[in-house]
Amino acid sequence: MPVATGQRDLEGAIAVTRFGLGARAGEIGEAVRDPRGWLKAQVRREGAEPFSTNGEGSTQRLIEFRDYRRQRAMAEQAGSPPADGSGRKDDPVMKARQFVRDNTTGDILGRVQVAAQTPAGFRERWALFWANHFTVSAVKLQVAGLVGPFENEAIRPRIFGRFIDLLGAAETHPAMLLYLDQAQSVGPNSRAAQFQRRRGTREGGGPARGLNENLAREILELHTVGVDGGYTQADVTEFARALTGLSIAGPRDAGVEGVVFRAQTHEPGARTVMGVLYGDGGKEQASAILADLAARPQTARFVCTKIARHFVADDPPPALVARLERAWLSTDGDLARVAEALIDAPEAWEPFPAKLKTPYEFLVSSYRALGGEPRGIGQVAGVLGGLGQRPFGAPSPKGWPDEAAPWAASDALVKRMQFAQQIAAVAGPLVQDPSALATLTLGARLGQASRIAIARAESRAEAVALLLMTPEFQRR
Repeated sequence: MPVATGQRDLEGAIAVTRFGLGARAGEIGEAVRDPRGWLKAQVRREGAEPFSTNGEGSTQRLIEFRDYRRQRAMAEQAGSPPADGSGRKDDPVMKARQFVRDNTTGDILGRVQVAAQTPAGFRERWALFWANHFTVSAVKLQVAGLVGPFENEAIRPRIFGRFIDLLGAAETHPAMLLYLDQAQSVGPNSRAAQFQRRRGTREGGGPARGLNENLAREILELHTVGVDGGYTQADVTEFARALTGLSIAGPRDAGVEGVVFRAQTHEPGARTVMGVLYGDGGKEQASAILADLAARPQTARFVCTKIARHFVADDPPPALVARLERAWLSTDGDLARVAEALIDAPEAWEPFPAKLKTPYEFLVSSYRALGGEPRGIGQVAGVLGGLGQRPFGAPSPKGWPDEAAPWAASDALVKRMQFAQQIAAVAGPLVQDPSALATLTLGARLGQASRIAIARAESRAEAVALLLMTPEFQRR
C-alpha cells in the first residue's frame, strides 16, 4: 500500500530524530524516500564504527596503568616525590595520572565526534544503547583508560551479531573484570585459597582474598534475565564460584596480556544455577552458564523491554515488546533481526515524541543540526557534567537512566537553555536562515507554534537557541 506524502514526510523525520541521533543537513530528505529502508541499510554485521582512542587498545592501556602503579609504589617507598602526584612536573606519579586523564578525555572527544558526524545515526544509537546496557564506568581510576577500548573492542563490532557473542565479549573484557572486581575473586576452596590460609596460619597474616559476587550479580540482574528473572541469592553465589579464575594478566604472566584464566583460583566442583547443573569444567563452566542465560526467555523479555523503552517510550507498549521478543527468540538472539523488527514495528512510528533526550543526545543532536563537531574536550566534558551526565561516568553498573524523570528537573532544563544560548551565540550568526535550518533539522515534526517563535526571534542567535529548546527538538 503506497504511503501518503504527508505521512512519509513525518516518518522520514521520525527515522532520523527518534531512531537516529538527530538530523544533519539534508538527512531527513534522504530518509523521506524510504524511511524504513534508510534505517535498515545501517544494519550491518561488522557493527558500528570505532572512535579514536589514539591508536591504543586495552592491552596497551593495561600495561601503562601497571607501570603507573609500579611508579607510584616506588615513589611512596622513596618518600619523594609526593604519593598524590602533587610534586614536580617530572614527578612520575603526576605524569602517569595525567596520562590516564589524557587517554580518557581523548576517548570521550573521539566518541562524540563520531556521533556528531556519522551518516548512520541509527547504527550509532544502537551502539550507544548496548554500551550503556553493559556499563563500565571511569569512576574507578584503573578502569578510566579502558572504557573507550572496551566499547570499541567488545561492544561495537558485535551490536548486530548474536547476543551470546556480545554478552561473552563484554563480561570477559578486562574493563568489566576490573570494574566489577572479578579480577580479585578467589574460590574459597581453590588451591590459592588453601595456600593463603596455610600461609596466614603460619605467618599470622591478614585474611585471604575471598569470593566476589559483583560480576555474577550484575550479569543476572542487569545484563540477562533481570531482577525479576527468577534467580536467587544461591544462584548468584554459585555463578560467582563458576566465574572464579577469570583475572587480568600481570608482570609474572610472561607473553600473556589481557584476560587470563587462573586455575589455582577457580572454585572446584559442579555448580547449579537456576536449576541447571554444570559440571566442573574450569573456565568452560562459566561459559556454559552464560550461554544458557543468553538463551533464556526471561533475557529476551528483559532486554527487549529495555530496547523498546530506549527507542519508543518510558512505558513501552506491550505489543512492541512482544514483537521484539518474537524476533529474538525465533533467531537465537540475532540482534540484526531484532533491530529490523524494531524498524518494522508500527508502535515505533507513533507521531507523538514520547522520549526526552538525555544530555548526551541533546549535545550530539545540537552539533548535528549546526553542522559541526566539538574540537576540544572543554566543549564536551564541562557541558555534559553540568547537565548531569558526566562522560564515561555512569554512577553505577546500571548505567544512565533511560526515563525522562532524572533529566527533566527544572534546574536541568535551565542548564539546557544555557547551553543552547552558548552554542547559538557562536553558531547562530553563521546561520543564514534559522527558519530553513529548523525545517532541515525537524522536518514534518516542526510544529506551527515553534515555527512562528523561531521566525519572530530578534536575532539569528536567539532563533537558533529557540530551535534547540523547542519541544520538538528536546524530544524524539
